[in-house]
Order: sequence, then C-alpha cells, then structure tokens
Amino acid sequence: MADGAMTTTFLAVIGGASLLAVTARRLRPRDRLPDLEGWALADRSLGPVWTWLLLGGTIFTAYTFTAVPGLAYGNGAPAFFAVPYTVIVCPLAFVLLSRLWEVARRHGYVTAADFVRGRYGSPPLALVVALTGILATMPYLALQLLGIRAVLTAGGVYPRGAAGDLVMVALFAGLAVATYRHGLRAPAVISALKAVAVFVSLTAVCWLVLRRLGGPGPVFEGAALRLGGTDVAHSPLVLTPAQQPAYATLALGSALALLMYPHVLTAGFAADGPRTLRKVAVALPAWTGLLALFGFLGVAALAAGVRAPAGGAEAAVPMLVDRLMPGPLAGLVFAAITVGALVPAAVMSIAAATSFVRNVYVEYVQPTATPKRQVRIAKAVSLTAKAGAVAFVFGLRDQDAVNLQLLGGVWILQIFPAVAVGLFTGRLHPRALLAGWAAGMAAGTVLVVREGFSSIVTLGFGPLEIYAGLAALLLNLTVAVTGTAVLERLGVTRGADTTDLPSRLTVRRPRTTGANHP
Repeated sequence: MADGAMTTTFLAVIGGASLLAVTARRLRPRDRLPDLEGWALADRSLGPVWTWLLLGGTIFTAYTFTAVPGLAYGNGAPAFFAVPYTVIVCPLAFVLLSRLWEVARRHGYVTAADFVRGRYGSPPLALVVALTGILATMPYLALQLLGIRAVLTAGGVYPRGAAGDLVMVALFAGLAVATYRHGLRAPAVISALKAVAVFVSLTAVCWLVLRRLGGPGPVFEGAALRLGGTDVAHSPLVLTPAQQPAYATLALGSALALLMYPHVLTAGFAADGPRTLRKVAVALPAWTGLLALFGFLGVAALAAGVRAPAGGAEAAVPMLVDRLMPGPLAGLVFAAITVGALVPAAVMSIAAATSFVRNVYVEYVQPTATPKRQVRIAKAVSLTAKAGAVAFVFGLRDQDAVNLQLLGGVWILQIFPAVAVGLFTGRLHPRALLAGWAAGMAAGTVLVVREGFSSIVTLGFGPLEIYAGLAALLLNLTVAVTGTAVLERLGVTRGADTTDLPSRLTVRRPRTTGANHP
C-alpha cells in the first residue's frame, strides 16, 4: 500500500500537470481564427526549447520507460536495442523532419498523407498512408494507459476494481478536456513538467540504487547470477553472435518506423522552422541517456532480488523504486512516469484525429468543410480516440494491446517508401507504391503472427533471425521498384506532382510574434 507521503507527492505533480494544461490557453494568439493548423500544430510556432521538450516527451513514452527496463529484467542485453535505435533516429530526424517541414509549410500540409497526396496525385495512396498511421497509433495510445496502470499498481497507488478504473478515467479526463480546448499547446506545456520530473527523479533513483547496491560492478554481477550466468561475460547481459543480427535489424527498423508515426510528425510539424528541428535533433540524445538509465534500473531490479509478477516484468522498476526509495521520492517517480504517458497520449490522439479529418473526412465525406468545422470534427475524434483507448484497456487483455503495438510498428514502416523516399525522388509510381504497401503489410503481419506475435522472425532458410518489419519493408521496396519499371514500360500515367519539390529547399523561417512559445 502507498504511504501518505508518496500519495501526496504523486497528487501534487499530477495537479501541477493539470494546472499547466489550463495555462495553455494564454499562449494562443487572440486574433487568429480557429483552424486545424492552429489546433493540431500550435500554429507551427514552437521554438527550439519547446520543440525539444515536446518531441522528446512524445517519442519517449511512459510505456518505453517501463517496457525497456522490464525487457532488461527478463531478457538482459536485447533490451538495450532501444538505445542505438533512438540514437539512429537523431540523424534521420535531422534530415527527414526538417525537409518534410519545409514542404509541409510551403503547401499547408498538416499530415504525412497530405504530402503523399500532393507528391503523387493519388488519393488512394494518401488514404492508405493515413489509415495505416491511425491503425498503428491506436494500440500505442492504449499502451500509455497500460504503462500508467503498471506503475501505479506496483506502487500501491492504483486501487483494485472499479475504484482503480475511476482513477484511470479521471487522469485521462483532465487530459481530454485540456486537449479538446487547447490542442497541441496542452501537451506542449505539460512536456516541460515531464522533462523536469523525469530527469530529477531518475537521477535521484540511480544515485540511491548505486549507493544501496554498491556501484555498477556489483549491480551487473548480481544481475548476471540471477539470469543464470557465471559472470557478466557469460550471461544474458552480453549479446551472443546469434542475437546480433536481430538486435541490429530491430534497432534500424525501429528507427525508420518511429519517424513515420503520426504523433512524431505532428510534434515535428509544430516547430517554427527547419533550423529549429535540426537543433532539436542534435539535442535529442539527452533523452536517449534517460532511456539507457531506465534500462540499467531493470538490471538493478534483478540484482536487488525484485520478483515481478509472472507476465508483468514492466512492474520491476516501479517495485524497485517502492522498495528502496523514501515515500516522497517514490511518489515523484510514479508521477513522472504518469505525466510521461499523458504527453504522448495527447499528441497521439491529436495526430489520429487530424489524419482522419484531413485525409478521410475532407477528402471523401465533406470536401467543402470550413476550417472551423474541421477543428470541431478533429476535437470530437480526439475525444473518441482517448475513450476508445480506455475501453480497450478495460475490455481486453494487456497482451492484446502489446501484440497490436508490435504489429503497429511493422505496419507503420510500410509507409516509409511513400513518405521518406518520396522526399527525395518522385520516380516511384503510386500504383507500384500501393502494391508494395499491400505486400509489406501482408508479409509483415504473417511473419509476426506465425512466430506467436514476436517481432523477431526467421525467414524460413537457416537460423538467421531479423526484425519482421525490416524484412517486410525490403519486400515492399522490391515490389515498388519492380512495379514502377513495369508500369513505365506499359505507359501507365500517374497523378500530377503538385509539391514542386526541388533538390534543395530554401524556405525562410517565418517571422511570428510568438515564435518561441507553444
């Protein structure tokens, strides 16, 4: 059971997040009419600091901060694929996000599917890009709730039964109201509290863990023994040669997939210019350092003898915190991870709603919808997405959400050719890209399901194991390139490219009075 000091600290931080969300209304220009760009992208006005806070807070989710140490607790070294993967994301973001921002700003694009629609002149291709993004985002949104529940349950803050469900609904209700009213500005201001709480609490926790357990050496040695090794070098804490291909392909494939998620692109599009995004990409590794420390805490939980429940390894670090930390500090850690879930959850719901409005509702249902009506529909869809995530968590097994999120990572990677490759060449035919997308989606799904919902698969020839999403992407690209060659020989026409994308973009950074504010 949680003690009074822990609960008080937890409620104080959550209350602070709610108050910050309310202040978001002060940061909105009063003389601007409501439109989707203002609600979903904060008028593209975030400066370097706010963009770093929002993008980092969006990429590094609460479930990441519990799943990675949980994987380290249960499997050892393979968990640390998340560290190189988030490092690889930085140069990719430096190039791709900044270039995509320039095109989006020039043409008023709000989603990746908007870009695809303009680049290839193909409404069906834009539709599958939008629907794939929504499909991949929804289980990711549900996982934020699972992360909150795992943390609060381990700390004794989450009551059993209906009372616990009401706690979850209350946490998300405040977020839903703030997001409904203020759009992306609400998670932007909360991301500042998330950064402070996570950096401060994690530093304190690691210092106390090292002090209690005797330093890094005893931590790794103790964890190696509990994982069945004789020492660190001969234990699951070190990758075997057979594990290295899976480790490398999982890191690379995950990095390519991350920048295709609608919530990451939404946070990037909110920046005030490509120069801001390049600065942020250089500074993002600070968040990666946090992730590495969380992974280390998973190893420390092993060394400390924490016994996580069967099938609940993500609770290992919260249980370690509850065991070793004083009440106020434990409450701060639990609150930091909870706030860490609220930021990406809000951005995910905004991104899913925006994709639906721009690329489904306006394209196929109401092409003459006014900007004000588009915002109204997006707000309603955003609320529906959050309610759906809550219902999903309460109605299905936790493993169902995890399985769907694994598939979501494979699925979202299949829009990489249309979006990322399309930033540099328009040679690929939209019909060939559609065929490649379909092949990649089918192959990736079959591979993951065949292996019992494991993202690491064998291809049927030899013992080599690789990431299913990357294998599906290679098939996707092969079909797209081959299909383009065939369609060109047959003289099949393609839609008009309206992006006017030169080899080097030189869009100036716009002058705005609130360029450094969300």
